Amino acid sequence: MFCGICHSDLHSIKNEWQNAIYPIIPGHEIAGVVTEVGKNVTKFKAGDKVGVGCMVNSCQSCENCNQGFENNCPGIIFTYNSVDRDGTVTYGGYSSMVVVHERFVVRFPEAMPLDKGAPLLCAGITVYSPMKYHGLNVPGMHVGVLGLGGLGHVAVKFGKAFGMKVTVISSSPGKKQEAIERLGADAFVLSKNAKEMQAALGTMDGIINTVSANIPVAPLLGLLKPNGKMILVGLPEKPIEIPPFALVSRNKTLAGSCIGGMADTQEMIDMAAKHGVTADIEVIGADYVNAAMERLAKADVRYRFVIDIGNTLGDCAAAVSE
Repeated sequence: MFCGICHSDLHSIKNEWQNAIYPIIPGHEIAGVVTEVGKNVTKFKAGDKVGVGCMVNSCQSCENCNQGFENNCPGIIFTYNSVDRDGTVTYGGYSSMVVVHERFVVRFPEAMPLDKGAPLLCAGITVYSPMKYHGLNVPGMHVGVLGLGGLGHVAVKFGKAFGMKVTVISSSPGKKQEAIERLGADAFVLSKNAKEMQAALGTMDGIINTVSANIPVAPLLGLLKPNGKMILVGLPEKPIEIPPFALVSRNKTLAGSCIGGMADTQEMIDMAAKHGVTADIEVIGADYVNAAMERLAKADVRYRFVIDIGNTLGDCAAAVSE
């Protein structure tokens, strides 16, 4: 019914990661309704509201899979641009339907709308998982969210749902008002303002770094308290350079995180429904996808494009065939 447009889709179709398998059908923020189930399926039935995120298969038997961390499986199969275990190439959510093993399907709570919930299957779990496993989900703690885009705006909402103090760190002064008034952040630091950065030194327990641009990281590590952690979920094109003292001094940690396992993804969307956490979206028709990609490259979206697959893909395909 709906599919979000992730920045990964743009990277993939342009082959910026040098791993494209053309033709590509992107989309790993898929929300819809079950139309048919196989004979061995026990968790779902036709008519259920469900979602499919960034992966559609794994070996399902290694230590990582057995512990519920399918995202760390050496045999992970991504939702698109990946070769499945039967040798076929996977195709994603910019399509009328997907077929997937029930283990990799998420049940949508009744309170979670399909359109605003779809981006949580990537953006949501990408920020929820590191907050959970790095202890940045404790009420009263102070977390910084670096970058206010598709990932960052969801991180702000989860931070507030966890009961934390949330500060948005951004290079765009125009985002201060929406960070605080629209998204509920407690504070805003303009990273280009030396006085604001100085005032925030050593105040944060952790930072969720969602930025995919190459920026100096050392000054941002200075915002952390002793033993503070910066978790990288953005994907800059070039290697990150960090002076050793920026980490060694005051015992700081720089870590990375990649989506999350299926149990955590279900836990995430259940919590989101309970606390009213959804993505801020702009719903578009399938015929607008190319224009949306151009706007996404310019960061011209607040904060996630979502394709109305159910109502527009068929008409778009018919128009192309004509």
